[in-house]
Formats: sequence, C-alpha cells, structure tokens
Amino acid sequence: MSPGKGQVRGPKGAIKAREAAARTMQYLGLLDMDAELSINSPLLPGKGMASSTADVAGAILATGLALGQQLTPQEVAEIALGIEPSDGTFFPGIVVFDHRSGQMHEELGPPPPIDIVVLDFGGEVDTIAFNRQERSDILRSLEPQAKKALELVKEGIRLGRLEMIGEGATISALANQNILYKPQLDNILILAKQVNALGVNVAHSGTVIGVLLDSQKQDAKDVARFLSGQLPSLERNYIARLVSGGPRAVVEAQNASPGLGHVAPCRYR
Repeated sequence: MSPGKGQVRGPKGAIKAREAAARTMQYLGLLDMDAELSINSPLLPGKGMASSTADVAGAILATGLALGQQLTPQEVAEIALGIEPSDGTFFPGIVVFDHRSGQMHEELGPPPPIDIVVLDFGGEVDTIAFNRQERSDILRSLEPQAKKALELVKEGIRLGRLEMIGEGATISALANQNILYKPQLDNILILAKQVNALGVNVAHSGTVIGVLLDSQKQDAKDVARFLSGQLPSLERNYIARLVSGGPRAVVEAQNASPGLGHVAPCRYR
C-alpha cells in the first residue's frame, strides 16, 4: 500500500481480484491509498475449483490486513458477492452457503478425514457466462435430489459417517448432469466402486470430477495411479484433502500497516 487515489495495480488477468481490492478500500473508507496486488495460486481457472473465490476472498482479506483491518467472513461475503456469485470457503469449517445472495449460512462442523482424487479431462467453463443463464425451472425440478444430497452430507458430518457424505455427493453429482453434463461421469462411477470409494463429486460450475476416499483406510496415490491407467482421456490428476475453509495469513509484519509492501499477505484455500 502507498499514498494515492484508490488505484489497484496487479496481474493483467486478475480483473476480479483487482476489483475486490478496490471495493475493500471503498468499504473501509480508505480511498487515499494505492495498492499493488500479487497472486500466487495453484488453482487453474475455469475448472470449478473455486479459483475465482480464492482470488477474490484472498484479495479482500489481504487488503484489509494491509490496512490494519481484520475483516470477518461475513464482511468478506458481502464484498465478494458484489462482484460475482461465490462459494462459502472463506468461512471456517464446512458450511452451507447461498452463493448468490449470501442470505443462508449454516455451519456443519469440522472437515472429516476425506481425500479426493481430482480428475481433469481438460476444458474450461466461463463462470460469468454460466451464472448468467436462467435455470429456475430445471433447478426446481432437481430440488428433491438436492435436498436428499444435502441431508445426507449434513448427517454424515454430524455422525462421522463418511459413506453418507459420499452418497450425498454422488446424488448431487448425478443431478448436476442435467445442468452441466460430464461425459466421463458414468465410467468414473463404475471405477469408483471398484476401488471402494465413498462416492464422487463434481465441479458444479466447472469441469473436474473428484473421487472421494476415506483417508484412514485408502491410499489416494494408489487410487490415482489406478484411475490414470483406466482413463486414457485424462489430462492430469491431483490429490487433495478436504480441509476447513478460511484464510491463512502467511505474511503479517511487512503488511500490517498502510504504506508498506504489496497486498499479498494471505494464503487462501
């Protein structure tokens, strides 16, 4: 941050993150500062892995810290949703969150021990265009599946029943075929049963598919190798772990007050 007129400089493609930093300065009423934003993220855009939310929420939180303010998740949600629909990963733990209005926020608890083999068959989804499409009729028709999936996940987390979480995720993935079809899903469901997976999940506004595993009973690396050998069209895979939401500050002192450094003190995952 440096004295200025509320301007934000940053990576050319990071339009949403730059807007997030600017809106944060406006929210805090500090328009006499300029910011330089840097982003270092392993998340590929357009895959449905919440890369936009990570960039936007990270920029909001980092700007706040650089200006000496620790913003709450509710404040982050308010600013982020003014830019685009966002998931609730800036809240601690596992949550249910209304990604459009933010009016619904329910904490479900800490993350269970689940590993995810993330399968990427290529391609991207333009989330801005995707979220502009009118789907009210089809969403209403899918409400029974959505409610069943949510209840299974909620009860699974509450009771520590990982198989219920996997079943709920699978129901949700199959329902989403009516919205964003993934041609590989049927085959992956068969393979998931062969490796005794908990179930599958999908990026509802992206391209990737996940195979859910009990991290206490299954070796995700072995499963990833097996799946890679069975899926010739697979471009890459990742092994991830279900973790609590919320930011992790990785740089504090040099950005703790206005006039020092860049706006990049948060790791967001």
